[in-house]
Amino acid sequence: MSFVDFRKQGHIGTVTLNRPDRLNAISTTLASDLHDALFAISADPDIRVIVLSGEGRAFCAGDDLKEFDLQTASDAATVRHIEAIQRITRDLMFCDKLVVGAVHGFAVGGGFEWMLNCDLIVASDDLVTFFPETEWGQFPTGGVTHLLPQAIGYQQAMELLVLGERQTAQALLHRGLVNWVVRREDMMAKALEVAGVAAAKSPFSVSRLKRLLTRDISGGLGRALDLEETITIKAFKTPEARARSSNFPTKN
Repeated sequence: MSFVDFRKQGHIGTVTLNRPDRLNAISTTLASDLHDALFAISADPDIRVIVLSGEGRAFCAGDDLKEFDLQTASDAATVRHIEAIQRITRDLMFCDKLVVGAVHGFAVGGGFEWMLNCDLIVASDDLVTFFPETEWGQFPTGGVTHLLPQAIGYQQAMELLVLGERQTAQALLHRGLVNWVVRREDMMAKALEVAGVAAAKSPFSVSRLKRLLTRDISGGLGRALDLEETITIKAFKTPEARARSSNFPTKN
């Protein structure tokens, strides 16, 4: 059973995180399943736009701290888990296809980071996001150490990353971190509408534009991903991270 569903509609590929009982929290398996889906889509010349969403009450609740012991069972397990998470950012941002995020409920930690890896974002009006990494003794991933200062400036990025305060959909719109805020029941329709408009544009022009902005102008994003990966692996191994994760709630 895969934790990720995929459906192809013409030139649009819809990818849905499907672990609703855990609010689509990121396990190593979920990250691996998502990579497989994105890899297949990237290789499909008929698909021009990806719509990324989550099943159930949330887009993605971030790293599954209930599996922290599994993720840190060995050095190899920790490396495998963090590499799997960072690989998704590379899949989303370094592919030539446009990615439209359809994001609702909670998008926390890694879920917030994967949201920010989308090229265009349709947010539900019930969206709540925050970065809990400093609370749990961990470290942000998803290239946000590069993407956030670039998008909103150094001080605002530090506010979000360090303080970890909850952000509503309207607050994210005000900060320029999402493109549209719509009612929950209209979210997927709006995302598919946006995807349809984008899919009708020149595939060559759109793919080259994305490649230029994410890779060719500078190597900042790739370097951020490498450094985040190294630091996050170290963070997972600290006694502080283990102690803080042990306080994670046992129920959603």
